[in-house]
Amino acid sequence: MTRHPGLGRLTAGLAAATVLSLTASGCVTVHGELAVLPGATGSEAARALTDFVTAYNAADQAFDPALDAERVTGSLGAINQAGLKARRTYNPGGNKAHRPLVLDDAAYVIPKKAGWPRWFVADTDSNRDEDGGELDTRWLVVFVRTSADAVWKAAYLGVLPVSEVPEFTRDADGSAEPVEPRDGGLALDPAELSSTYAAYLQDGEPAVFAPGTGTSGWREVRRTTRRAGFTYQYADQPLTAGTFAPLGLRTEDGGALVFFSSRHYERQTAAKGLRPEVSADVRALLTGEVTSSLTKERVSSQLVYVPARADGGGKVRMLSRLPGLVAAKGE
Repeated sequence: MTRHPGLGRLTAGLAAATVLSLTASGCVTVHGELAVLPGATGSEAARALTDFVTAYNAADQAFDPALDAERVTGSLGAINQAGLKARRTYNPGGNKAHRPLVLDDAAYVIPKKAGWPRWFVADTDSNRDEDGGELDTRWLVVFVRTSADAVWKAAYLGVLPVSEVPEFTRDADGSAEPVEPRDGGLALDPAELSSTYAAYLQDGEPAVFAPGTGTSGWREVRRTTRRAGFTYQYADQPLTAGTFAPLGLRTEDGGALVFFSSRHYERQTAAKGLRPEVSADVRALLTGEVTSSLTKERVSSQLVYVPARADGGGKVRMLSRLPGLVAAKGE
C-alpha cells in the first residue's frame, strides 16, 4: 500500500465513519414495523423522480446547492453538493450553459423489505445521450427514504448501456428482491464490496474484479502518472455507513446488481522550488495553503454486477463509476 504520513493524518479521523453498520437482515425496524412491504408505490416513486429532477435543475441553473440539498443524499449527494458549491464560487451569476435534465421512460424497480430505510431504483432514459445504437444509455437512480416522515432522496446514480441493464428477479406482485448485505450465494458479499475495492486499488488483491477502466485501468493510470519534480501517493477507504450503505437487487440469472460507495485520496508533493497546480474547482473546496503539497479527496459511486458463487470463478464487473471531488487540503 502506498502511504504518506501527512495523508495518514488527514484520513485517520474518517476511519470511524467508514465502519460497516448493517443489521444481519439488512433492514432497520422502526416502531415495530416488521411487515415485508414494497418500498414504495408506483405513484410515490414517480413523484420522487419528478421532485428530484425539478430540484436538480433549479440547483444546476443557479449553481446553488441549497436548492436540491433536500433531494440528494449518500455518495450522489456528496458529489452533487460539493460540485455545486465549487462552481458557484467562480460563477456567482449561475450556470449560463444550463440545459435542463430530463429523465423519462421510467421503469421502477421496487424491492419488498421490512422497516426502514426503504428504497427503489428508477430505470430512466436521459436527454444526455443518443437514443438508439451503442451510445444509448440508461440512468439508474436509487432513491432512499429513512422514515415515514422523510422525503425520498437520490443516493446513487449508475449510467450504463441499455444492453447492460439485467432482468431483475420479481415475485408475483412485480416486486423486486433485495440482496442481503451478507449473501453467501454471491461471489462477493455486498457488505464487502467497498472494503474489497479499496484493498484492490492499493495492492491489486484480492483479484475479484474483472479488468476495466474503473479497476485494472485505474490502477494502471496511478502507476504511470509521472511529472518531473512531483511525487504522488494514493489512499482508498471503504464508505459504508448510513446512506452510503450498499444496495443491491437480485437478477434472474442468480447474480445481483449492487450500488456501493468509496472514498479516495490523491496527494501530490512538489520538490523544493515547485508548487502543485490548483484548478478552479480545487481552489473552491480548498482548506489550508498549497506550498509543497496538495491532497484531493473524492467520493465515488459504483454500480457493479456480482455473479452467483455457483458460477465458479466469476468476477465482479464494474458497470458504472461516478467520482467527484468533495474536498482538498493544501500544506
